[in-house]
Amino acid sequence: MFVIKERFFAIGDDFDVLDEHGDKVYHVDGKVFSVRGRVVIEDAAGDEVASVHRHLIALRPTYEIRIGGEKAAEVRKKLFTPFRDKFTIDVPGPDDLEMKGDLLDHEYVIEQAGDEVASVSKRWLTIRDTYAVKVADGVDPLLIIGSVLALDLALDREATDREPGKDD
Repeated sequence: MFVIKERFFAIGDDFDVLDEHGDKVYHVDGKVFSVRGRVVIEDAAGDEVASVHRHLIALRPTYEIRIGGEKAAEVRKKLFTPFRDKFTIDVPGPDDLEMKGDLLDHEYVIEQAGDEVASVSKRWLTIRDTYAVKVADGVDPLLIIGSVLALDLALDREATDREPGKDD
């Protein structure tokens, strides 16, 4: 299980991703005010292990996850999903993942071929403004954490775009 600070993009702070014991596993550079909406995930030694950045030209919110310098996935909002947002984690090959549930409130699951491979919840924690990410054995935690951060970037961007007084 990993612990992530909620709404960090609104502030732009750097923060640490902790394990269930409170030990630092990753550091996230939260300076997301760049043109590409890019965040960098570093290991405990400070080496870049993954990054997430927004595609500037896309029909729907799309974020690319790179792990070890290689493209690992694209996270995209599904266009036609009545009542609830859904995001697809498009990985190379046929094994795409899907994020579904209450995405805004960090109460959702990530499924692959109908099987739950990760879950995200605020209910497991008593710490304010944080949420937990549980990753199944055999699933790359960087892919899941990168996908969760991409979703947060997309939702934060949508909320900013909907603010009153924003030019269309």
